[in-house]
Amino acid sequence: MTRRWGLALAAVLVAGVAGAEEEWDTVATTPYLIKVRPRPGTKAKDIWAEGELKASAAQVQTALEDQESYRLFMPYVKESRVVRPTDDGGRLTYTRLDLPVVSSRDYICHVVTESKVAPDGTGVYQQHWKAEPDAFPARRDVVRLRLNEGSWKVEPKGEGTSWAVYKFTVDPAGSIPGFLANMGQKDAVVDTLRAVEKRAKSLSVESPPTK
Repeated sequence: MTRRWGLALAAVLVAGVAGAEEEWDTVATTPYLIKVRPRPGTKAKDIWAEGELKASAAQVQTALEDQESYRLFMPYVKESRVVRPTDDGGRLTYTRLDLPVVSSRDYICHVVTESKVAPDGTGVYQQHWKAEPDAFPARRDVVRLRLNEGSWKVEPKGEGTSWAVYKFTVDPAGSIPGFLANMGQKDAVVDTLRAVEKRAKSLSVESPPTK
């Protein structure tokens, strides 16, 4: 399992969200619809994943808003913290990934929450992010990701369920073995969605999660 996740997450580092006029290639239809396409001029691919999560939209919102706890449930996230708020109501975040087959990566992102699920469970949760790699200096022996952008959109689907659309683009930076680009792409995305679902199901929307 550790090796499969390692290969999968390393492959995710060559993945991504909407880009140029390339056609989408469907790589999975279950348990989630997953589509990919090249991002011209980069090593990245655009990734589009969507499907049902067995947690309410409010629970998923709580999980995704608590970025300081990503290290507790997101695959291979070893550090995750909010650095400071931004003038537009967003926040600057820092994340470090420890991977078993490639060097550690980190990224700084400007994250903005566009809309939230209301206390009565209605509405749509939307979040987007974009890398700001030069917000502060790179760390020694950690490769800084310069292209990292994407979004979440989560809508109520029924009692205790929601529909999530997850889009992202990440350029892996540094040296990534070529065979990794073709392995684990589907598994990496599925593992992330399942991790969010599992975390969300464990949370109460009335109180913040324990860190």
